[in-house]
Order: sequence, then C-alpha cells, then structure tokens
Amino acid sequence: MGKESIRPYVWMLLGSFCFACMAAAAHALRSSFDWQIIALARSSIPLILSAALALLGGARLVLFAPGILWVRSIAGSLSLVCTFFALTVLPPPHVFTLGSTFPIWVALLSWPLYDERPSRQVWISIFASVLGIAIMELSTEPQETADISTSLRWLAIFSTLFAAVSTAVAMLGLHRLSHIHPWAIVAHFSGVALLFTLASFVLGRQSATPPPPLRAEPLLLLFAVGSTATVGQLFLTKAFAAGPPAKISVVCLMQVVFALLLDVLLWNRRFNVPMLAGMVLVMAPTAWLMAPQSRED
Repeated sequence: MGKESIRPYVWMLLGSFCFACMAAAAHALRSSFDWQIIALARSSIPLILSAALALLGGARLVLFAPGILWVRSIAGSLSLVCTFFALTVLPPPHVFTLGSTFPIWVALLSWPLYDERPSRQVWISIFASVLGIAIMELSTEPQETADISTSLRWLAIFSTLFAAVSTAVAMLGLHRLSHIHPWAIVAHFSGVALLFTLASFVLGRQSATPPPPLRAEPLLLLFAVGSTATVGQLFLTKAFAAGPPAKISVVCLMQVVFALLLDVLLWNRRFNVPMLAGMVLVMAPTAWLMAPQSRED
C-alpha cells in the first residue's frame, strides 16, 4: 500500500491559520456588532465568493443531493452559530481550546461509520494534543475573563462543546464528498449557514443598545471574517476529502496555537512556561503525523 500524500496535512495547516485569523477578526468586532451580525458576514460572504468561483471555474453547484451533503452543512451550521456566539464572549484561544475536543469524536465515529479503527499513532497524538490544550487552558490568567459574568461564560463554554460535536459530524461528512467540487461544497454549506444565521436573529437575544456609527475599520474586519473563512473552508474541505479524518482532525488542533500567536501580536498576550509546554504538546503530534508522508511529495 502506497504512502499517503502530505498535501491534505498542508491544506489543513493553511486552513487552520485562516480560521485563526477569522476568529481574531470576529473577537475584535465584539464591541461593534452583535454576534449574529458577525456570523452573517461569516456565512454570506463565503456564499457569494464560493458560488461565483464555482461558476467561473465550471463547477456544478449542488442543492438537494446527496443527503450526506445536507448532514455536513447542517452540522457545520450549528457549529458556526455556537462558535460565533462564543467568540464574542471568550478569547479565541479559549474557544479553540474547548472546541478542539472534536478529534476525539472524529476518531471514535470513524470506527463504526468507516470501519477505520484509530491507530495507536492517532490515539497517542490525540492524547498528547488534548493534554497540551488542557495545560494551556489551566495556565490562562484569571483576569482574561474577569469581566464576563459566570452564567454567560458557562453558556459560551457549553456552546463551544456542542460545536465540537457538530464539527466532528461535519468533518466526517466531508470525507464522503470527495466527488463534489470543493467550491460547490463550500457554497452549499454557506447557504445553509446563512439560513441558520438569519434564524439566530429571531431566536437569539440581541443587545438593546444601538450599534455604533459605521466606520471603515469594523466593515473591513467584517469582510476579513468572511474572506478568511472562505479560504479556510476551501482548504478544510480539500483536506478532509482527501486525507484520513482522524489524522487530519489532529492537525486541525493547530488552530489553537495560531490563535495564541495572533493574541500575542494583536493583544500583547504573554506566554508562561506551562503555556509554551502545552503548545509543544499540540504541535508535536502534527509534525509526527506529517513526517511519514513528507517523502511522498
């Protein structure tokens, strides 16, 4: 049996960086817009861009079939709504830390769904990565979330954990959609996510204070949310369609590290020794999983 290509892992790394940038932009907008507005930009801009690029590239857009495409889009939309609510409450590294439990669900669900029993390498990688993420979470300074009410913080935590399970279902669905053009998958997901986002305006409580006057910077950040999400979604779609879901999901944990690095650049976050140790535990499994494939390309 031939060796796997390294390309899906590189795609996932690039996608993880794009999603970290998206999360940073969304968190920066928390004082300018309600989370529903930010989620609306996240879903509508990728829908417009991906549909246009699909048509320009000659890809056929899909709507009703196959059914697994709807499973992927609905699960991903639930994850999107929950995640964007959490991003306006918690710092991005916290959201990615809690959401990064999804590789466990991917590995476990891959067993009955695809008859792919997780290898020892995958289990060790998951354990090391989750341990590293737990260390990073425990080393977080208390003042970072001091201005958040306890009830709102716990709601954001549970929303993120629910998003992790939904993400696992969505990622496994992608693995069965390799026959559909990536831009068509992104467009379908974005369209369904737009419907879920619009529903959140009705079901979700919005702030009573009027929004601040529109300025160029928040509008550019909204576009950054949508554009980085578009590119990140493309890379993620290609990675999970071409690579083994359990291994690709471990590489996706690099979002946590990227989010932390952006926190340093944008909000002057400081690293302590446990934080650095946790980052190493997250990054090491990614390098380990990619190393055997590096000689293929």
